[in-house]
Amino acid sequence: MQTVSLKYTYWQDEDMWLGYMDEYPDYITQGETEEELKENLLDIHKELLGGHIPAVRRHGELFVA
Repeated sequence: MQTVSLKYTYWQDEDMWLGYMDEYPDYITQGETEEELKENLLDIHKELLGGHIPAVRRHGELFVA
């Protein structure tokens, strides 16, 4: 299996860790620990790639000369 790097943004709000994958900022998840947050982010990523979540908005990048 190929290893892929997924960038994510996260923060702590009181006793919970919240975050989202930078490519999919609409899908915020949480965890009681940073490790649980990472596991939940991976679960969302699998659901997004598997087509289980409809109408996914993606983050793109344009290059202008």
